[in-house]
Amino acid sequence: MAPVGGTAVQDHVALAEIELCGELIIAASAADVDRLSLASIDEVLKVAEERGACAD
Repeated sequence: MAPVGGTAVQDHVALAEIELCGELIIAASAADVDRLSLASIDEVLKVAEERGACAD
């Protein structure tokens, strides 16, 4: 049961994971193939961009 008073706790990591899962679902449903390749998954999740940002 939610506490009275409207205090909401947000788990920012969980929200980010949900958003990424949503992006993968959208990409998979729009794909013309049965499965997304690892490269396609990396592109959707912007893995290369994150790696580049960490290298700087």
